[in-house]
This record gives sequence, C-alpha cells and structure tokens, in this order.
Amino acid sequence: MMEITIGTISLNIFALLLTILIGFYTYFKWCFKYWKTRGVPHVEPTFPFGSLKNPAVGAKSFGEQCKDFYTTFKAKGHKHVGIYMFAAPIYIPIDIELIKNIIQKDFDHFVDRGVFYNETDDPLSAHLFAIEGAKWRNLRVKFTPTFTSGKMKMMFPILIECGRQLKEAMDIATGKNEPIDIKDFAARFTTNVIGSCAFGLEFNCFEEAESNFIKYGKRFFVPKGIELLKDFIGFAKPSLARRLRMCLTPKEVEEFFMKIIKESVNYRETKNFERKDFMQLLIDIRNSVKDDKENGIGLTFEELAAQAFVFFVAGYETSSTTMTFCLLELACNPAIQQKVREEIKEVLEKYNGEMCYDALAEMKYMGQVIDETLRKYPPLMFLNRKCVDPYRIPGTNIVLEQETPVIIPILGIQRDPEYFPDPEKFDPDRFNEENRNKIIPFSYLPFGEGPRICIGLRFGIMQTKVGLTVLLRNYKFSFNNKTKIPLKMDPFSFSMAVDGDIWLNAKKNIENY
Repeated sequence: MMEITIGTISLNIFALLLTILIGFYTYFKWCFKYWKTRGVPHVEPTFPFGSLKNPAVGAKSFGEQCKDFYTTFKAKGHKHVGIYMFAAPIYIPIDIELIKNIIQKDFDHFVDRGVFYNETDDPLSAHLFAIEGAKWRNLRVKFTPTFTSGKMKMMFPILIECGRQLKEAMDIATGKNEPIDIKDFAARFTTNVIGSCAFGLEFNCFEEAESNFIKYGKRFFVPKGIELLKDFIGFAKPSLARRLRMCLTPKEVEEFFMKIIKESVNYRETKNFERKDFMQLLIDIRNSVKDDKENGIGLTFEELAAQAFVFFVAGYETSSTTMTFCLLELACNPAIQQKVREEIKEVLEKYNGEMCYDALAEMKYMGQVIDETLRKYPPLMFLNRKCVDPYRIPGTNIVLEQETPVIIPILGIQRDPEYFPDPEKFDPDRFNEENRNKIIPFSYLPFGEGPRICIGLRFGIMQTKVGLTVLLRNYKFSFNNKTKIPLKMDPFSFSMAVDGDIWLNAKKNIENY
C-alpha cells in the first residue's frame, strides 16, 4: 500500500513538472514569434536560451555573440536584427544612422539604459549608470562638475602616489627574472587609485597577497551558482527581477562596501576631515542638497554609497583591462612600444622629469595607443538602451514598443572593416590628427556617446596614462609564451575579460636607472 502511495505521489509530481515545462515551452514558442510578426530580420531562437548559445557548453560571451549577429546580418544587407534572450525580444541596430538616432538624435525615446537596479533590496545597484528618468537627469547634472579638468588635477597627487607604489612592486618583480602577470599588476594599481579616490583609504594592494578590495571587486564580477541565473533574469527582464525583489549584488560584497563607505563618511563628518578625492565630492554634494528632497535631488546615504561603489567597480575594472590589453599589444609590437617610450622621455624632460597632469595631456601618441586599445578591446562590448516611448524606426513602418531593450554592438562596430580597415591589426595611426577626422561618427563608442556618455571617461584615461607612463618609462615588455594565444574571452562576463592570465616578460629600462 505504501509503495502504491509513493508511486502515486511521484507520478503526480512528474505530471506537475511536465505540465509546467509544457506551459513554459508554449509560452516561449509564442514569444518567439515577436520579431517575425513585425517583419524584423531575426536570429531563429531555440528553447530555452532563445538566440543565445547554451552558456554551460563554453559558449562565447554575450558581447562576442552580439558581434557575430552584427557581422552576419550586416553581410546580408540588413540594417537591424532581432534576437531573443530566453523569451525576451531584444533589438540590435546595425546601420550607423540608426545607432546615431538611438544614442543622440532621438535620445528622448531611449533615455534609459534598461539595466537592473533595485533601490530597496539592492541599494548598491541604484547608481548613475543604471537609474532612470528624472532621477538620472538630476544626479547627472549634480555629478558632471566632479569630473572637470580642475577636479582631475585636484586628485592627481593621489595617482602619483599609487604610481610610486606600482614602480616599487615592479622593481621587486623584475628582480626575480620571472614572467609578470600583468593583469594582476594592473588590477592592483587601479584598485589602489580608485580605492583611495572613492573611499579615501590609503592602502597598498601590492603588499597584500589579496586585498579585500580586490577580493570583493572580483567577487562582484564573478557570479556563482544561482547568481548566474539571477544575472540573466536581471539583464533580460530587469522589471521582473525588481518585482521578484532580487538582489544581484552578492551579499558579502554589499556588506563589505557599505561598511567601508559608512566608516569613511562618519569619520570625515565627525572629525571635520576633508580630502581632495571623489568621496569628498560626494559628501559635499550630499550636504549641499540633502534638504532639497522636494525637488527630487536629495542624496541619501544609500545613494552616495551606490555612486562610490560604481565608481570603484567600473573604474578599477575598465582601466585595468585597458592597461592589460594595451601592454599586451605593445609587447607584441616593440616598435610602437619604443615610440611611446621616446615620447614619454621627450615630454617629461620639459617638466624636469616630473609627471604632472599637463605633461600627460601632451602625450599625444600615447593617447592614440590607448584609443586603439579601446577600439580593439572595448571594456564594454555593447551598450544598453531601453525604448521608453513607442518609436517608429526611420524609413520603415516598424514600431519599437515601449520597454523594448536595445543592444548596440560596440565590439562588432569597432571591428568592422568598413569603418576600421584590417580591424585585427593594432594600428595607433588610425587616431593620429589626420586620420581621426576620417573616422565615421558613432563608429567608435568605447565610452558610449550622447547624453549618457560615460561620465568618468576623463578620470579613466588619466589613471590609464599614469600607469602606462610609470611602466613604459621604467621597463621594457615582451611577450611570454605562458599567455595563451589566441586569447579566449570569459564566456560569463558581460565586460571584455580574458579567460585566464596574461603573462609578459619585463626588464628594467637601463636608460632610466
């Protein structure tokens, strides 16, 4: 009798699961008609991942897959393509004019990024990059003055000190005559910079086996287990993730950064201590507008913490990635590396050998090298936008519905031979004074463009230049065979990240010692 009961329960459970699966499959098949009924060329979807490859079988990253969609459908003469992430339809413009319209000309239809944030359950996610509508506009106006040249110069001494720590660590490493994990060195340098500027804490990541800032910074970018599914839901359907009260920031990451930020703010306010850094700028904004809630521009502690957090995770990751790929390319192109080194020497001689903000501004060729690195290896491989009002695509009768996600495939555009001939070649001369003017507008988008262009781009370039100046002035780099070529990108990362390490040989530049 007991066996019959157990068997009946098992059968009922199986029937319930089968019914749910059939329901999901039917719903997905219905959703998969979305682009076809609207006459938009599309990637044929399959259940349950839609147009994307199964992430469990070593597929390419989402950014690389978007590049493939762009390349394939452009070759067929299409100006746009529709894809599905699970059951969610996503619109990908291919034609540069369409991209220009979305990012700039018709910006009011695409003012929001459409990425996940949840002020209540995941306060660190509600930062300037993610928030929407009037709140974004008000915060953007308030934060824009914090990234002027004057404010950058104010923080420059912090970067010089971090550069000194970088040199000391590299001196020790080169003395061992072993290959250098350049990705790790770049991450430690940028963590020192951003940690000091964003939180007002002076620490030397080079002296610790694993700094907590690096540990929790990496943890944020490496989802585990169920977090992967939550991240995909948050990316494909952020509104659903909010309704489900999801928190995409790992709990230990939130607890660590909230504690650090609270301690920093409390110390400064109780001790009346001021420091010329990003944290001080945030505190000043908070104190100047905290009683102005009726105008919607008040800055709560949670909002302050979210801005400090995104400044850290975005600043340390994107700049360290840029430095890493830049040094790899220079190691593989010694003539270009030597040309940068000669420019550094020539410029710094004008300033008595001292690195300063104005000296970096004169390093034009280094700027070209960084620009070319950002073209070939954009830290963000795509841009997010969301249609906030129904939008008729110019030249067609197709109307994008409100809430439709839009993906602009930066990696595909910037490696398109129509815009950048021989795109796999590393060629800084694409960005010299003569050729820069020939670049088609909106074909180069490493920082985005239009009203939602990256607010921190000046700071990112500045810290990248400081790191490269310290390294290239004092050391010569060459390729090490421990680095696996061709590079394989991390399939689970939404940013440009190598799966594995990048090793280089480094030796002291005798001329500078």
